Amino acid sequence: MSLLDAIKKETMPGYYQKMDDQTLEVRAREAREKLGERLFIPGHHYQRDEIIAFADASGDSLQLAQQSAATTADYIVFCGVHFMAETADILTTDEQKVILPDMRAGCSMADMADIRQTERAWEKLTEQFGDTILPLTYVNSTAAIKAFCGRHGGATVTSSNASEMIEEALERKERLLFLPDQHLGRNTAYDLGIPLEQMIVWDPIRETFEGEVHDDIKVILWKGHCSVHEKFTVDYMEKLRGEYEDLQVIVHPECSWEVVQAADRDGSTKKIIDTIASAPSGTTWAIGTEMNLVQRLANTHTDKMIMSLNPNMCPCLTMNRIDLAHFTWCLEELVEGRVVNEISVDESTAIEARTALDRMLSTFAI
Repeated sequence: MSLLDAIKKETMPGYYQKMDDQTLEVRAREAREKLGERLFIPGHHYQRDEIIAFADASGDSLQLAQQSAATTADYIVFCGVHFMAETADILTTDEQKVILPDMRAGCSMADMADIRQTERAWEKLTEQFGDTILPLTYVNSTAAIKAFCGRHGGATVTSSNASEMIEEALERKERLLFLPDQHLGRNTAYDLGIPLEQMIVWDPIRETFEGEVHDDIKVILWKGHCSVHEKFTVDYMEKLRGEYEDLQVIVHPECSWEVVQAADRDGSTKKIIDTIASAPSGTTWAIGTEMNLVQRLANTHTDKMIMSLNPNMCPCLTMNRIDLAHFTWCLEELVEGRVVNEISVDESTAIEARTALDRMLSTFAI
């Protein structure tokens, strides 16, 4: 069944959208209580507060998938986006059902690396460079891309361990292909001492390189990006620095190279959270990451001044597809014995994707 067919088949009844939040919260809690230990609810850091309030665990995508696999729950209602639920399905047992409350909750970055484009690119890249390339993919990618990397000897990476994984890849092969986020790949490789001149971008739409191809290329960056993190700018950072003398800026490495270079610090979502938590009272911070998380940090750490690095930033639109209406609908369907919006990765793809994940997990405790 295609994703479009699934959306058509399992559309939430319209009356859920007409309910007020209080009614939805009451009904969701009643359904959750009835499901008991059969239900596990992971909630990604970027989710709305009203969804996080129901989460049994909150965190990054891979962490939540691992926690899902560690439970004995029958149902995993994953409050995140499609690729995250896929990873949870790959790591959990066949008996466990992974559910995404709204099938429209995708990820523009993950969608920028289509498997057909990737396979065509691999042919052209190996024609150009021979058997000298190892593919790595950010976990923010589809199961098919993870499987591609597993099939070709590569692995997955997170924003926390990308540096170590890139180092290891370049010990095994002369070059690497980094999917699907060019910014994480560029920022991490640069921090390892690889000059920008030894990196080149592959445009999967035009099926060509952006820049001069030469034998010293070490890192081939897929032309993909996060639509949220790419919106932060150096210009606004400089404006804030002019307004707040003691401002400290921390950004996610999915931001552009220019923004990361201009910031005081950069790091994974966990590093951002830990940095703010341990910062002295009275300090002032501008954070370059998703707005729901920035606002939650500001509300939690009221002894510090915390603001977004983009004054017009909206929450991640696809992540925000998971609302109380869809969440409540999914739980009430489960109470009635109906599984809607199940995410199921086919066995052959899951095996190869698990290989890519295992190559990373065997080295790092995430």
